[in-house]
This record gives sequence, structure tokens and C-alpha cells, in this order.
Amino acid sequence: MSILNADKKILVTGAAGFIGYYLSERLLDMGCEVVGIDNLNDYYDVSLKHARLNLLKPYSKFKFHKINLANKPAIDKLFADEKFDIVVNLAAQAGVRYSITNPEAYINSNIVGFFNILEACLHNPVEHLVYASSSSVYGTNKKVPFSTDDKVDNPVSLYAATKKSNELMAHVYSKLYKIPSTGLRFFTVYGPMGRPDMAYFSFTNKMVKGEKIQIFNYGDMKRDFTYIDDIVTGVINVMGKVPKETEDGAPYKVYNIGNNKPENLLYFVETLEMCLMREGIIDRPAEKELVPMQPGDVYQTYADVDDLIRDFGFKPDTSLEEGLSRFAKWYREFYIDKDGDKYENSKG
Repeated sequence: MSILNADKKILVTGAAGFIGYYLSERLLDMGCEVVGIDNLNDYYDVSLKHARLNLLKPYSKFKFHKINLANKPAIDKLFADEKFDIVVNLAAQAGVRYSITNPEAYINSNIVGFFNILEACLHNPVEHLVYASSSSVYGTNKKVPFSTDDKVDNPVSLYAATKKSNELMAHVYSKLYKIPSTGLRFFTVYGPMGRPDMAYFSFTNKMVKGEKIQIFNYGDMKRDFTYIDDIVTGVINVMGKVPKETEDGAPYKVYNIGNNKPENLLYFVETLEMCLMREGIIDRPAEKELVPMQPGDVYQTYADVDDLIRDFGFKPDTSLEEGLSRFAKWYREFYIDKDGDKYENSKG
């Protein structure tokens, strides 16, 4: 039986972010009380973060606080004041390539910030802590699909290392203090209102300007693209199920949430171009430059979701064409037509 119902008060960190916004909206539609926090940093266009928050503002059961996870006194006060039932930690410094040039941001947000969340859960007990990990923890693993039973000791970016660290830290707190915690390894999340640093979004921005796009590893890459609605459904399912204790006594679990269907990068680009042309956003395919693999990248991601199917009877299944079509429609509305009242005052 799910512990998630309309009586719950839920903290969503990173509520102005891509997944955080969609999760908050779904929870509010279910009748839950949602407290969102975000530091609204400028890693990407802040106006997009404000646009997401503006869509949440009409909900009477939504509250937002601008707080940095690394600010321990602010986090401690928030937990003491609000008494959360469930915490979903999605706030993190995202991006693999950015971690190579700005490593300190990842330590502050992903390590120090997550430690502050764990400590707050310890001193203000919660029913369940759910937190974002990443498919990047699989690093250079050759065996596919990637299983949560695989060893993940070979990260190829600091971002991946911080996400693996989150899993280890959560396990310690689960074992020592019986804090029920579940980590979610997300696989290449995409969709409307997504992150502009993600390939599908940055490719689109360049195509609109008529600029050349770079295809890494000469196009020989595969990604398990997972549509945002499927991600949120997975998170909602997991939130309601407290993990059983493992053999070492920790109420702890990790799941993959991915489409279980890796797509070739060139096919992905062709599908994106088709969707953008169908919406009248571009009138011809982009000029492409095939370039070597970038530091921190991996050749393939591919999620084993057997645990998700077994425990929840659910697996992501939105096709790439359907997901990119929805993204293209949104992109036209938000950036080209600029005619949606719901985004009013979103420029922050």
C-alpha cells in the first residue's frame, strides 16, 4: 500500500528545475502540500526557471523558498518549521561537461548540499527520502543493459562521482539511523521546458539560428532517452513505497528509471529535425560536424528496469518521436509564438 496520499507534506528540492517542476505539479494535482526550494542559479537561462515556478504559483498548497542546499542553517530551519512527511531531493549541479570546468559547484551542491539534507532528515524524521542519482554512475561499464547490481566504481566525470557519493552517503544514514531512502538513477531525461544544456535543446537552439551542430564520437553514441512524464510517474511510484531493509539492516534501495531502449545519436538528431520541421521551427536539416568523444562522456546508456517492473508494474514507454514532438510544440509556443498567458511574467 502506498504511503503517498493527499494528506502528505512534501519537500521538493530543485523545484524550479526540469524534473522538480513536473513532479511538484503532479503532486499538487494529487492534492498534496508541496514546499519547493531552489537557489535559482544561472547555470542556464533563469527565465525558464521562473516560467516553471509561475505555473506552480496558482496552487494554494504550494510554497516556494529561495534557498541554497549548502546553507545548512537555512535547511535546518526549514525542516524544523515545516515537518515534512516525504523529501524528494532533486536539487543538484547538473551537467557532465560543466563539472570539468567548474568542479567546486558540484562539491557544494551535490556533496555538501546532500549531506545537509541527510542531517535534516535525521533530526526531523521523515517517512521516506527519495533522491536523484544518475545513469552517469555506470561510467565505463561495458555490460548492458546497466543493472543496479553492477559495480559502479569507474565514474568518468566529477558529476558522476558526486552522484555515486550520494548513494553511499544515503546508505550510511539508512543503516545507522534507519532513514528510509531510495535513489533514482535517471537516464537522459528530455521533454518540454527541459534543460537548455541538454543535447536536444541546444541542438534546437542552434538549428533555429542556422548554426552547425556538433555530433560527438562521430555519431556513434547511444542514449536511453526517457520522457519527463515517465520519469515523474516513476518518482511518484517510488515515493509511495518505503524500501525494505537490506541484509545489512538498511532501509535502502536504488532503481533505474530509463526507457530501456537506447537510441543512436544520429537517429535522434534526424527525429528531432523531423519534429522541428513539422512545427515550422526549421525548414531544412542542420549542417552537421562529426567530432571526437568529449571528456566525461560515455559511449552508451541503457537501463535495466526489471526492478521497476517487478515492484510497481511500470516501465517508461514514451517513444522518441512522441516525446520530441511534444518538445517541438512547446518550443514553438514558448520561444517563437510567445503567446502563452501561462508563461506571463516568466522573464524573472
